[in-house]
Amino acid sequence: MPLRLSSVLLVVSTVAVLLLSPGCLRSSPPPVIVAGELRGDLTWAGEVFIGGDVTLTADARLTILPGTVVRFLDPVGYPGGESDHPYFPGSELNVEGVLTAFGTADAPIVFAAADGNAPAGSWGAVNFAEGSRGAFRYCVFRQADSAIHCREATVEVTDSLFENNHVGIRFHTSRMRIEHNLLRGNGTGIRFHFGSPVVRWNRFADNRINLFVTAHPSDYHIENNRFGRPLEYQVVLGEEVPEDVRLLNNFWDDMTADTEFEQVFDGRRAPYLGRVQVEPFLTVSPTGVGPSWIR
Repeated sequence: MPLRLSSVLLVVSTVAVLLLSPGCLRSSPPPVIVAGELRGDLTWAGEVFIGGDVTLTADARLTILPGTVVRFLDPVGYPGGESDHPYFPGSELNVEGVLTAFGTADAPIVFAAADGNAPAGSWGAVNFAEGSRGAFRYCVFRQADSAIHCREATVEVTDSLFENNHVGIRFHTSRMRIEHNLLRGNGTGIRFHFGSPVVRWNRFADNRINLFVTAHPSDYHIENNRFGRPLEYQVVLGEEVPEDVRLLNNFWDDMTADTEFEQVFDGRRAPYLGRVQVEPFLTVSPTGVGPSWIR
């Protein structure tokens, strides 16, 4: 059913938008459309629609409550328009301050396109700018270009689901903790450039590429994950990765000495690249991989 603007509260401001006052929350708040800049202490609950490029300014703190559904509209007619986007096409939530989104197993927080049948890439990303902070737990991300995108930020993502996105989690020079997530049916599960991520106890399934390292990784800890058989590659190294990449102590579905070359794009295919090292690898999938609430 198409969205009727007359049935929701339209809030557009370039100064401040208070969606819900923490002191007067209702059990079933009406849907809200937000656009422009958001300042101060904010709380979202119920159903929230993002129009164009919404920016959480550096002085803002946004808390998203369990069960909230954040839907990204077609950006036409909203600030940012059709193409004036800082990162990716489509409506985006740009975080310069602090965002906390803690759902529960019974009431996860959902980030998705307004059209439930829309393909991957139908909205841009939840973008974290330099110096911003974020934490996600029990969340679902669908239909994005790059569902979570970070640049020089500090972000924690746990117990969450990423499916049907071009990229699940993408980051550049950021402090990332990515644990107990399920990344399935994406173009790429995780893609990063520099950075010092901790990536543990995650499950990758049915992605075209599970892990894409694009430039000079350092101080990374990627272990105790279950990498399911990809549609194309388990691991791809980009043109700026002359270093070897150590991915020890992970479990690789159907990975053998005979199939490793087929599933990895590294210096064995392009001599200017480093090599991916997977041995020793786990022979049994580690317990507790992926979100405990999703089977």
